[in-house]
Amino acid sequence: MNSQRRSLVLALPGLGWLTVFMIVPCLIVFFFSFFERGVYGGIEYIFGFDNFLRAAEPIYLSIFLGSARIAALATLIAVIIAYPAAYAISLARKDRQNTYLFLVMLPFWSNYLIRTYAWIVLLNREGLINKALGGAGVISEPLNILYNDFAVVTGLVYNYLPFVILAIYASLQRLSPELREASTDLGAPAWKTFLRVTLPLTLPGVAAGAVFVFVLSIGNFITPDLLGGGRIQMVGNLIYDQFLSARDWPFGAALSLILIFIMMLLLFTQAVLVNRAQQARAAPHG
Repeated sequence: MNSQRRSLVLALPGLGWLTVFMIVPCLIVFFFSFFERGVYGGIEYIFGFDNFLRAAEPIYLSIFLGSARIAALATLIAVIIAYPAAYAISLARKDRQNTYLFLVMLPFWSNYLIRTYAWIVLLNREGLINKALGGAGVISEPLNILYNDFAVVTGLVYNYLPFVILAIYASLQRLSPELREASTDLGAPAWKTFLRVTLPLTLPGVAAGAVFVFVLSIGNFITPDLLGGGRIQMVGNLIYDQFLSARDWPFGAALSLILIFIMMLLLFTQAVLVNRAQQARAAPHG
């Protein structure tokens, strides 16, 4: 067996898994989006573009925009928190970096739902945060920090922050220390070295982490449902309701297809920008 056939045989299980559980469901969603809902649910196989026209109505556009706003805010906060954390880990002693990375990944040892429910315990009016602030005399009455945008953004940032830290840390690890040393030798202070050398060269890692958080946040429905208390309607919740409550599978499929397109566009844009940045860095050495 030559190397090409051996590689194909080894790749077949993974390709089969992706085909059955990713490509086929996406194709089903694609075809369903062009049909109509039956009178009692189900699907009427009448071809048309009504579902996409309906998705462009103001009420649904406002949900898309609101979801994008919450996802963008979660992404911004995650990047602001993740960069200093990743930078500190990259500057730590080599024998301690793995320990710090282990601590970053530790939350993933528990279930996503359990972690989200834990925030309900922390954020409710009788929760630990309000009790701690009240006991310290900071507040006179409990804060309303649950079942609103703040709680949803907090949950999204907490659950996806490790991915951003790892993406930025990987980018920092690929950065040659000689570049920072050269900047320091030329008399640049530490803050200028960071702004003109470290940050620009690690932007691909920042972009990768940011896109990852935004893509996962805009389609999330568990966190808005639990921490939003049903008051925060995001695209993921809307799609969930169309499939399981309204039984309007074609419209839910159209919304899913639009969301997939947005995600693919963001990932493609991020890949193009990273490729251009790499080519720009390599050009002086060519």
